[in-house]
Amino acid sequence: MSGAVLIADGSRSRARQVREACSARGFATTWVPNGSAALESALSEVPAVVVAPVDLEVIPGGKLAEILRANPRTQDVRFLLIGRLQPGAPEAAHVDEVLPPGTDPDQVSLRVEVMIAQRARLESAWRHADGDHEVQGRLAQIPLVDLLQLFHMNRRTGTIEVTRREPGGREERGSLWVRDGNLVQAAMGSVEGEKALFRLLAWQEGSFAFTPGPVAIAPRILTPTRALLMEGMRQLDEWDRMRSSLPPLDSQVALKVRSGELPNVVHPLTQEILLLLEIHSTVRDVVDHCSHPDYQVLRTLQTLIERDVVELRKGSPAPQRRGSDGLFSPAQIRRLRDWLQRGRPRGEDVCEAKLLVAAADPAATRDFARQLAVLPGLELEEPFRGGTARPDDLVPVGRLAVDAEHSLQLLHVPSDPDFAPLWPVAAHGALGVLILLSDPVDASEQALRPLVETLRGLPGTRLFHVMLLRKEERLGAEDIHAKMSLLDDSSLFLLPLEGGKDPVALLRTMLGRVVP
Repeated sequence: MSGAVLIADGSRSRARQVREACSARGFATTWVPNGSAALESALSEVPAVVVAPVDLEVIPGGKLAEILRANPRTQDVRFLLIGRLQPGAPEAAHVDEVLPPGTDPDQVSLRVEVMIAQRARLESAWRHADGDHEVQGRLAQIPLVDLLQLFHMNRRTGTIEVTRREPGGREERGSLWVRDGNLVQAAMGSVEGEKALFRLLAWQEGSFAFTPGPVAIAPRILTPTRALLMEGMRQLDEWDRMRSSLPPLDSQVALKVRSGELPNVVHPLTQEILLLLEIHSTVRDVVDHCSHPDYQVLRTLQTLIERDVVELRKGSPAPQRRGSDGLFSPAQIRRLRDWLQRGRPRGEDVCEAKLLVAAADPAATRDFARQLAVLPGLELEEPFRGGTARPDDLVPVGRLAVDAEHSLQLLHVPSDPDFAPLWPVAAHGALGVLILLSDPVDASEQALRPLVETLRGLPGTRLFHVMLLRKEERLGAEDIHAKMSLLDDSSLFLLPLEGGKDPVALLRTMLGRVVP
């Protein structure tokens, strides 16, 4: 397999933009206008990744993936589709990732880069293993979903043991069995099947060990592996998004109506939960004893609560607002980890991402640092705690914990043109650049133009304009766009310094845009 990217798209302009973005990241690209030409090209020279719209002409993107997956020569090709794929469509099982319509070409190229880097790490892990010995590693380096995809594509047979240690010191273990690449069983304590698999997919830390050999266990998982993994990751992302509105696991829960008043015809999952509520009194017990995946159980419980069929008893912890949760979702942490490890050899872990901060007005930098100080997990550096930082200082603003292992280092960069030779050096390998703006906008733009134009000319540099709004300022995005020519290819975020919404929630939203 080559390291090339095959772009199949009937839109020449869109294909050109994706090709340019992929080329900027060092990938050789080939363009074809439709699915038939893509099939011919892929069979002639097998690419690493195929990028195509869902509604590709002649042969739709999902069908193209299904055809090429069935061919032993092209079964390992990765597929990145753009558009909306019908849920439950058979061809969805053959697609690695689907991005929303209108996704920025640079984001498409970044996902391509991540996919190729993942594949390289997995292939490296397999090359270093002997068929008669275990393959071992850390889930922080190779997530379980990637590992299962590798074994699926290589039709391996054996047992995967996963282990992690919780903060209190208790050790958790899980097991997965694959036969000819297909996942046939998963177990974690007393939980088995898809429910256990989805729990294990949520592990971000821990270790794994694969032992090849015959699998005699009776299959409990019958869903096609690729479709199962996609559904598992979808549920994890959805769970993270809905976490603040779902019933806390430690809550006391009970039926609010008598069992005789319940309808006779309900969904099997709902029926099972209603029966469990006659036996168990906490959300955790209901979730643990229900045969369905945890997220589905919690969503159904929440629906029953909203319909006054079930209630959380007094004394139970109330569902927390999103603002009290961690700043970064598991999906965001996974993407950041992938971004940090792209192109790096196995075992060479990088745990810190660099995020630059630049402003024309020293007061804007100080105001922004004061806003950052409210974030949990942020360690603000002394020059910004004491307000002694100078406009021409190249100094750390602070370090923000992402999780137990990863962090963001915010670095202040002088915007004066005298420091122009420093800008490309500082931006090298950075996650992005926060450009701080303040009123009057025209003056901010003029002062920052040399910096912004220099950084925009660097491959892969991502710019994010943050408009700091002081009290009584109500400047809208349309007004800023009308005044500023620098925003054509960058993101814009409005950040009230006073009187706005919860500052932690606002900053979380801003940081969420920065994560790849």
